[in-house]
Amino acid sequence: MTLHTTIARVTDRIEERSAEMRSRYLDRMRRAAEDGPRRAHLTCGNQAHAYAAMGGDKPALSDSRAPNIGIVSAYNDMLSAHQPFETYPEIIRAAARAQGATAQVAGGVPAMCDGVTQGQVGMELSLFSRDVIALAAGIGLSHNVFDSALYLGVCDKIVPGLIIAAATFGYIPGIFLPAGPMTSGLPNDQKAKVRQQFANGEVGRDALMKAEMESYHGPGTCTFYGTANTNQMLMEFMGLHLPGASFVNPNTPLREALTVAGTERALEITALGNDYRPVCDILDAKAFVNGIVGLMATGGSTNLVLHLPAMARAAGIALELEDFDEISNAVPLMAKVYPNGLADVNHFHAAGGLAYMIGDLLTEGLLHDDVKTIAGDGLSLYTQEPTLTDGRVTYAPGAGASLNDKILRSARDPFQKTGGLQQLKGNLGHGMMKISAVDPSRHIIEARCRVFQDQNDVKKAFKAGEFTEDTIVVVRFQGPSANGMPELHSLTPTLAVLQDRGLKVALVTDGRMSGASGKVPSAIHVSPEAANGGPLARVRDGDVIRLDAVSGTIDCLAADFDSRDAVTADLSDNGHGVGRELFDVFRRNVGLASNGAAVVV
Repeated sequence: MTLHTTIARVTDRIEERSAEMRSRYLDRMRRAAEDGPRRAHLTCGNQAHAYAAMGGDKPALSDSRAPNIGIVSAYNDMLSAHQPFETYPEIIRAAARAQGATAQVAGGVPAMCDGVTQGQVGMELSLFSRDVIALAAGIGLSHNVFDSALYLGVCDKIVPGLIIAAATFGYIPGIFLPAGPMTSGLPNDQKAKVRQQFANGEVGRDALMKAEMESYHGPGTCTFYGTANTNQMLMEFMGLHLPGASFVNPNTPLREALTVAGTERALEITALGNDYRPVCDILDAKAFVNGIVGLMATGGSTNLVLHLPAMARAAGIALELEDFDEISNAVPLMAKVYPNGLADVNHFHAAGGLAYMIGDLLTEGLLHDDVKTIAGDGLSLYTQEPTLTDGRVTYAPGAGASLNDKILRSARDPFQKTGGLQQLKGNLGHGMMKISAVDPSRHIIEARCRVFQDQNDVKKAFKAGEFTEDTIVVVRFQGPSANGMPELHSLTPTLAVLQDRGLKVALVTDGRMSGASGKVPSAIHVSPEAANGGPLARVRDGDVIRLDAVSGTIDCLAADFDSRDAVTADLSDNGHGVGRELFDVFRRNVGLASNGAAVVV
């Protein structure tokens, strides 16, 4: 296999850009690792506090010769994807005891559901919850009694937050254990149709509620290919899951066997054994490039363009939007999973899933195989599929070909020659657009704009019949400094109705869209944001804006645009209610969206 020239060039550029920061990071990790098992440096009193409630595990813990696993869990039973984690700690403890080792819950981290807060005030805390999760996990691991860690998290901000923590404690080996997707319910296209019918006034709330309940009906991740399932894909492409762990349904024998196998592997890779694999060695530039390749090949969530730079920075790696853009232009789109197609992740997994995709991308030289993973050396390990043999996980070769070419195709015969994301630059700033689900006829839109500062005002204008011509909808003051950068996914049905009426419409915003969005062309994460005097603050109603996803440009065509003064907005109402008071320090200190909108790294 010869590595693709673009993948090689971008990786080299990232390594060169990151050299000093990465060197400092690895030096810190090496010094921490040289101290040996963490418990050996605690006083007897320190240890007694840590083991007081551990019953029969106390002798093994105090002896310090057997590994002790720290469990960091995002369990709550409001998130369907996280509800299965309720039983994981006992499964893990039992598996550890069977190997003569121990496991303790190091701590819990918050896990909010963007599906619950979508379009609600609580969504303004969503992005910042990533930093809170990293901080909370750090507190749990700070007790210094753990030889490895198991991270239990799935959804949107939870995995990125846990990765930031895992990288910060990068001298500790760590494995991510998923819960898997819920079984398939009401097809996603039918759900979307009912949502648009409701937005158009064609059906009532009872029909909408029925469709939503039939879609989200059981434990596990939502089955569309949004941020949660993109996270799971990334953990395999980056080598932090066991091979094939991502899309096995909850509460099945194979799912439990994978949890046991993950526990056993976490014991094998500690510094107490012969196969020490700290997180710092796994999360290198090649791993992040592999993750970006997976993002493009699958048409994954735009939210990861925010999260990956923040995750990488915690490991001493500097990612820029140009890296995403160049990789997207080199990597073909191999999957069609809703919203980029009719299939859900269960159908994708059945068609050959990640094992087939990784194998095919390796064959085409589009992935780095020479990487460390928690499973061993080489990403080619992830071309295998887990099976059950006498109740234990064994591995067999994955599908050598796609089992459904309407869902999954080879890189040699892709759905599109390039990946799912496009970088945008122009006099309106720097942003991104997800193009994998947008019809090519809508990749270039030039139209007069309507300017809004609240997504609810867009809906009001729609209901009042104000959109009668091609329109670019600008929704500004939605960035992280303004209001925490909430997703604007609730605008999707409204804009989709206008599009279905034959209008050319697009969204331009310094906010976010959901990982499930994609049908309507949307320039998102536009940076610098309006609240910090960014170019969007100079746009006026009626300005002609050109959004060009072919050339990667986004411009306001008004002749006097550059000479205008930026408008300001009264954002005082964004600072209180539903806990927003607690996050003032986050809004004041958050970084640029183009750098990951991070607070703690």
